[in-house]
Amino acid sequence: MAGDGVANLSTVKPLQSVAMGLVIVVLVAKFAGYDALADPVGWLLVIWGVRRIADHSTLRAPAVGALLVACVVWFPATQDLLEDSDPSLRWAVNLPQVLFCVLLCHQLSELAGAAGDQRARARLRTAMVLNGVLAIAPVLVFAADADDLMASVYAAAGVVVLLQIVLLFTYANRPWAPGS
Repeated sequence: MAGDGVANLSTVKPLQSVAMGLVIVVLVAKFAGYDALADPVGWLLVIWGVRRIADHSTLRAPAVGALLVACVVWFPATQDLLEDSDPSLRWAVNLPQVLFCVLLCHQLSELAGAAGDQRARARLRTAMVLNGVLAIAPVLVFAADADDLMASVYAAAGVVVLLQIVLLFTYANRPWAPGS
């Protein structure tokens, strides 16, 4: 039977789509300078999930902004330019993604809190705060002229995005989650 074993995209919960999109954004598989797991594809999945969330107006703009940035940054020439440029420019291109993550965690924590799921609310608020701190951390590293700390900041940011992906998959089927 055609389609056996293949997930029907209409049954994918909005938070699952957002989480899978972020997985594609986070993972890198380089071939001839290009990322085979193209971030723009990941952001399209994120946007597809976001537009299925009832109150998505605050999430749409940063997700679209991250998509536009990902489209430009996907090209090897742009990546080379970023590598050779000031570190603050590399930080700036990540801001739409971080802003999206902060706003998503905030919105979901409010939904969880309103439904009485205080544990989920606390975990989502923690992810929101960590995203916010990691958005500001590079500025502090630049100001302190402590460039050797940037690798640690980027590693911590990767862990926080991983945490957010796990939370999205974990909470996708909760009664308060969008689309459940």
